[in-house]
Amino acid sequence: MDIATFIGIIGGAVVIVLGVVTSGGSLGGIIDIPSVFVTVGGSYAALFIVAPLKQALGLFGIMGRAFKVFDYGEKGLIQTMVSLSEKARREGILALEEGLDDLDSQFMKDGLRMVVDGTDGNVIRAIMENQMSQTEARHMGWIGVINAWAGYGPGFGMLGTVIGLIGMLNNLEDKSSLGPNMAVALITTLYGSMLANWLVAPFANKLMAQNAQEMTAQEMILEGVLSIQAGDNPRILASKLLTYLDPKTRKIIEPDVLKD
Repeated sequence: MDIATFIGIIGGAVVIVLGVVTSGGSLGGIIDIPSVFVTVGGSYAALFIVAPLKQALGLFGIMGRAFKVFDYGEKGLIQTMVSLSEKARREGILALEEGLDDLDSQFMKDGLRMVVDGTDGNVIRAIMENQMSQTEARHMGWIGVINAWAGYGPGFGMLGTVIGLIGMLNNLEDKSSLGPNMAVALITTLYGSMLANWLVAPFANKLMAQNAQEMTAQEMILEGVLSIQAGDNPRILASKLLTYLDPKTRKIIEPDVLKD
C-alpha cells in the first residue's frame, strides 16, 4: 500500500478545510450537490466521447494503482542477470533453459528463451524493444484519459459558474440573494480546480512515475539479455546494469556483483 497517496489526499483535504475555516467561512458554504453533478459528473461524462467505453469505465481501476507500491526489484534483477551470465559462461548458453520457468519476470523469460534458441542479437533487441514500446503505449493511453479528465474539470467548473450566474441575473430584483447566489455560482469553479489539481492530475503523475520505473527495469533486462547473448564477462554485465541505479543503492550492491 502506498502511504504517500493517502497522505496526499488527506493532506489536501485538511489544507482545504483549514483554508475555508481560517478565512471565516464554513464547510457548509462550499458544499453544493448540483455543482458536484455539473463539475464531476459532466467532466467524467465527457470521457465517454474521448475514450472507448472500456477505458472510460475501467478508469477507476487503473487509478487505484496509485495506492499500490510496485517493486520491480532492480537490485535483485542485477544479481539474477549476473548469476545467469556466470552460468552461461561456465556451462554454455543452453544451460540457461533449465531455470527459465523459475524466473518471475515474463519479459526476462522471453528474452532469455530467444538467447537459448540462438536468435540473433539485433532480432532480440528489436522484439524486446517493440514489446517495451507497446507496454508503454498502453500505459500512456490510460494516463492520457486521466489527464483528459483533469483538463475537463476546470472547464465544467466554469460552465457551472456560468449556469449559476445566469440564474442569479434572472433574479436581480431580490438583492438580498445576490451575495449567496454568487457564492454558489463560484463553487463549481472551486470544484473544477480541486478535481484537476488535488485528485485527478496527481494520480496521472503517479502512474507516469510507475511507468518510468517499469520501463527502467525492462531496459535493464534488455541490456542483461543482450550482454549474455554476446558472451560478455559478468563483470561487464554488472557494470552496465549498475549505471541504472542511484549512487547510494549502487554502492550497497557493488561488492556482491563485481566480484574478482
